[in-house]
This record gives sequence, structure tokens and C-alpha cells, in this order.
Amino acid sequence: MYNLPAEKFQGIKTPFYYYNTRLLQDTLDAVKAQTGKRPGYHVHYAVKACAHPDVLRMIQEAGLGADCVSGGEIQASLDAGFPADRIVYAGVGKSDWEIELGLQAGIRYFNVESVAELEVINEIAARMNRTANISFRINPDVGAHTHANITTGLAENKFGIAMDLMETVIRKAQEMSHTTFVGLHFHIGSQILEMDDFVALAHRINELQDRLEAQGIGPVPHINVGGGLGIDYEQPDEHPIPDFEAYFQTYEKYLKLRPGQELHFELGRAIVCQCGSLITRCLYVKQTEHKQFVIVDAGMTDLIRPALYGALHRIENLSSREAGQPYDVVGPICESSDVFACQYNLPATRRGHLLAIRSAGAYGQIMASQYNCRPLPKGYLDKDLE
Repeated sequence: MYNLPAEKFQGIKTPFYYYNTRLLQDTLDAVKAQTGKRPGYHVHYAVKACAHPDVLRMIQEAGLGADCVSGGEIQASLDAGFPADRIVYAGVGKSDWEIELGLQAGIRYFNVESVAELEVINEIAARMNRTANISFRINPDVGAHTHANITTGLAENKFGIAMDLMETVIRKAQEMSHTTFVGLHFHIGSQILEMDDFVALAHRINELQDRLEAQGIGPVPHINVGGGLGIDYEQPDEHPIPDFEAYFQTYEKYLKLRPGQELHFELGRAIVCQCGSLITRCLYVKQTEHKQFVIVDAGMTDLIRPALYGALHRIENLSSREAGQPYDVVGPICESSDVFACQYNLPATRRGHLLAIRSAGAYGQIMASQYNCRPLPKGYLDKDLE
């Protein structure tokens, strides 16, 4: 249904990213179909997943907001046309200039992660004669069934404010002259496929809301449950669009929203991951005593996830259907960790063959580096190749 147009890739310098906008639009439509029948549900796209300007523009035109974790992402969102009141800003280390940018633009709210940050935001807002809307990111100490490097909701993680300090920081914000407390923010991790993890978060939020209201705080206008919904890396063609219905139904069933409360989500990977592929070319097939290597021109500089997380991506040979064998698919970077897959079954592969590394729309091009003085990979939309 969303086939890669291999015949259109021949004349393009590899490696590069290819984005299927038809799949992206279908994914956005699926998100809107689910939130549209649940009043008060708002999705902010996590810009850190992919900030290709045309991709951002499509997401903005679909009516989603933007979840940003840097001043650069705020500016990219504004440049893509996102209204400032649909932009939220999180991050444990907001620089002064980034806070100033958010205040000047008039973003919806800051997700604050420490008392020290709250004090700085209040000082800067006072100097600029502005008022900052504040949502506190609370660390719920809820685990997630995912890679340790992408869990964010445990007490040991650097993110958020400890639950024991929740009332203290809220009252502190309420006493300040240039901050307005508007919400609570949570995020437990990424690439989560078990709905029970989100059920656990919903139960924890219910407990915290009951605790606040028992002390005369609330109801809180905004509850932000973060994102984290995963995708199928093994069979992207079988499941090109995540099960948004199950995801939103989980919160609808288990999270006890108060009348008039807005529920905010920050989906990134689930929206853009399947629409993107890294297209690379085989440089050499190297035979050793124990195995064969397919050496491609893409490396960990272009897609770092396998080296960073041990992530597995489906790899397809777009140039061959001949019976093949297991290969180690590796890149040209001078690091032993520059490996995309080990003993991976591919059709017979030769120099010049095009390979697609699938499900690379999220945390692919955006995380590319220029290590080894390599140029950054370009990104093309399907319409660019027509």
C-alpha cells in the first residue's frame, strides 16, 4: 500500500531519507479521528522525533500542536506555522534565551522540571513584564517496558519533580508574581507497546489529583500524559499506523478527568516513524572466514539508533530478489559499533544495490551528525521525486 518507489531513487546521491507523505497524512487522519470524538483531547507533536520543515508543515496543517524541548524546536515550530498557543516547552535544562523566546512568542505553557527552573522563569518573566503559564513535570515513579535509555518516569531518572515535592512547588508558583500554575505533566518513556504501562500512569495521576484536591488545590486545568506509544519495527508494512484507538481508549477508560479538564498528549514516533526510510547503497560485499559483510554508505552518523540503543530496523534490498543469506550490514564509520544488523537475512546483495532501512522517520535524520567530517543526509518527500 505504501511501497517504496525504488525506480525513483537511482539518480539520487545516497545516503538520504525518504518520507512517504501519503502514509504521514493517513496517520494524522487516524489521530484526528480518535481525538475528534473525545472532547478536550489535544495532541502536541514531539518535534524531537523529526523536524524536517515540510513534515512539520503537514503536521501543523493537520491542526496538531508542537511539543518542544529546545529553543531551536520552538523556532522551527513557529517557522512551520504552529500558533504559539499550540506550543508547549519541556526540558530539564532550559537556557535563558530559550525561556525568553518562549515568553516573547507567548507559548501555551512551560513544563517545569525543578524549583530552580521555576525561579529563573519567574525572574525572566518579571524582567520582560510577562506572565509564564507553568505546568509541573512530576516524576510518577512508573516504569515502562522499554529500553533503559528511553525510560523517563522512574525516580532514578533525571526528569521531573519528585511526587513528595508536588504541593510545595505548586504553592510556590501560585505565590509568584509572574507565573500561573495551569497543569501537571508526566512522561514515562518511549516505544511503549503494552497498554498496561499507560494504565499504571493513569492510576498514579488519579492518586495525585485526589491528593491535591484533598489539600484544596485543583482541579488542575491541564493534564499532560506525555507520549510514548510505540510502533512495529519488525513488520512496518503489516502495521503502518499504530493502534491509536487502543491508546486513547486506555486513558479514556482509566484516567479520571475532572469536568472541564483538558488532556494533552505528546506523540512523536507514533506519528512519523513509519513514513520515513533511510536509503543507502552497497559499497562492497566483504567475505571473511566466518561471515559476509554488506558495507553500505550510510553509517551511525546517519542513523544512530542501532549503535545507541541496540535498535533493530527492518532492512530491505530494493535491487534484488535472488535467494540470499545472512549478512552483517555495517557502515563506513571508524567505530566498531557502526553496525545496522548482524546475521540479517537479505536477498543476494552486490555492490551498487540500494537498501532501505525502514521505520526511520523518527530519531533518524534529526539525530544525524558530521562525525568523520561526513555531510548530513538530505531528506526528500515523495512529491520531491515526482
